Amino acid sequence: MAITLHKGDLPAHVQFSGVVAVDSETMGLNPHRDRLCVVQLSDGDGSAHVVQLGPGYDAPNLKALLADRETVKLFHFARFDIAVLKHYLGVNVFPLYCTKIASKLVRTYTDRHGLKDLVRELLNIDLSKQQQSSDWGAETLSEQQIAYAAADVLHLHQLKARLDEMLDREGRTALAEAAFAFLPARAELDLLGFEAEDIFHH
Repeated sequence: MAITLHKGDLPAHVQFSGVVAVDSETMGLNPHRDRLCVVQLSDGDGSAHVVQLGPGYDAPNLKALLADRETVKLFHFARFDIAVLKHYLGVNVFPLYCTKIASKLVRTYTDRHGLKDLVRELLNIDLSKQQQSSDWGAETLSEQQIAYAAADVLHLHQLKARLDEMLDREGRTALAEAAFAFLPARAELDLLGFEAEDIFHH
């Protein structure tokens, strides 16, 4: 496993194509209050790139990748990540795939749809979440933080493959794709203050 830390932006020579796993680390769960600190990426080959962002968020290479319509961005709980990325980087992330939504559509036998639960059940891997609540705004990230950030994207391609099989088996692939396509609008609603309101309810 190779993990590379980049300060400020993704280097231009680092290229992804097809499907890139993406995750983010923030100072908290309120996009308007808690700043974006880290974006981590993997192309599924066992390596990860961890981009540490400072004040200003001037990351043109990263933004170009996230906005590239030829590259699918693969998330777990995309709703939060794409809202944060839009708020702080001003980028509309699309097309995308969310393993949490896929899980909820096919793993209806459980209410456990966290990344740790998915990786344990579908891949038989035990992920550590020890650094989940650490200070991601620190000037220097610890080795443990960097490893944690990388782990959140290193298994997403394998999860997608397993979930795609289950979606196909249950006849819910088209429904999943429609849900993924709606996610940018759902994230925009969250940023506008509608996160707790179901606008489709009577």
